[in-house]
Amino acid sequence: MDVVLLIFSFGIVLSGALLFTNAVEWIGHRLEVGVGAVGSILAAVGTAMPETLIAIVALVDATEGSEDVAVGAIVGAPFLLGTLAMGLVGLFAYLYRDKRDQGLQLNVHRPTLERDLLFFLVLFAIAGGLAWGPPPPLRIGVGIAFLVAYVAYIALTLKGGGEVQSEESLNPLIFERRSERREDPSLLLCVVQLLVGLGAMVGGAHLFVEELLNLAKSIGAEPLVLALILAPLATELPEKVNSFFWVREGKDALALGNITGAMVFQSMIPVGIGLIFTDWELNWHAVLSIGLGLAGGLLAYESLHLGRRFKLPAVIGWFALYASFIVAVVVSG
Repeated sequence: MDVVLLIFSFGIVLSGALLFTNAVEWIGHRLEVGVGAVGSILAAVGTAMPETLIAIVALVDATEGSEDVAVGAIVGAPFLLGTLAMGLVGLFAYLYRDKRDQGLQLNVHRPTLERDLLFFLVLFAIAGGLAWGPPPPLRIGVGIAFLVAYVAYIALTLKGGGEVQSEESLNPLIFERRSERREDPSLLLCVVQLLVGLGAMVGGAHLFVEELLNLAKSIGAEPLVLALILAPLATELPEKVNSFFWVREGKDALALGNITGAMVFQSMIPVGIGLIFTDWELNWHAVLSIGLGLAGGLLAYESLHLGRRFKLPAVIGWFALYASFIVAVVVSG
């Protein structure tokens, strides 16, 4: 029964992602938002909400171990995005390289990609540097600064988000039933489709989380390790599935912006909340995940921003970074 529910929940996420990605592209087109900003803000923030809600709910919960779950979800999401999610996007690019007009070369808005990766590397490194449990004035001050910095990031990204996606490159809006469109679909219809898709992704990911958490509890996994591995794996499904659809179509700016934008959001908003409302005294599991996530971000900067293409050694490296954390957890017992 658990396996059936896992498959069913994944199908819901896939269906929701198809609706979501299609709607996001149209909303970006209708609002005349640059393609880089569409991926890094509209898509990334929408699909990053499940992880953020998990962390907030866990912080509000006063039961034993809830703060560990919150911290694990907060630092686990950027780690997974910077390793496994990047590896999967690169793998999809290799699998569909013959169907992509640009092959393994990148078709992205490079200033947005560079901005995303630099924001992530700097802010997540600061979060790791404070892992010793700093005094409240410093911790809360830095947490507030993280939240303010994200507002600045949005302003910079909207200002320099690249060209608006052309209508010719868009697939028809799924909720648009007319066989022959004489004009663009209404913004309201696009938003309705986006919300339906987002709801399906969140609901499917939530069901996936529940089944994975039940499995982990049955084998006696500790709360923080559970949150570091299983919760981000399930709640990051929307980003990975969205990026699969986009990278298959050669829309790298959206595919990678969806990942890197979520990396920025996750390393600033949830981390800022965690710094403000927890003692931020991280154990070695959490510190290791931050270090590996930063390594994945550096690998992305070298391969994607400087190298301007999907490189097989980088894909292998992203998977190896994620696998090394799993191995370290298993070996440590």
